[in-house]
Amino acid sequence: MGLIAWIIVGLIAGWLAGQVMKGGGYGVLVDVILGILGGILGGWIFGLLGLWQGRGMIGSIVVAFIGAVILVWITRLFKRA
Repeated sequence: MGLIAWIIVGLIAGWLAGQVMKGGGYGVLVDVILGILGGILGGWIFGLLGLWQGRGMIGSIVVAFIGAVILVWITRLFKRA
């Protein structure tokens, strides 16, 4: 995927993760960053587990969303500490 596609996937995944996790998101820029990093983390986790990641935009959004939720959860753990 190109850079624009990664930004779009990151925006959607980060926004979804912010909505699912209580307390809302961190703002558009941080949501995009968490979404993109979540895509990397999600892809790594899915690869370790041997799970099918899917192809195309929807599969990328699902994987990035799962990774972003994990990252939001971790950042909130550190934010409370």
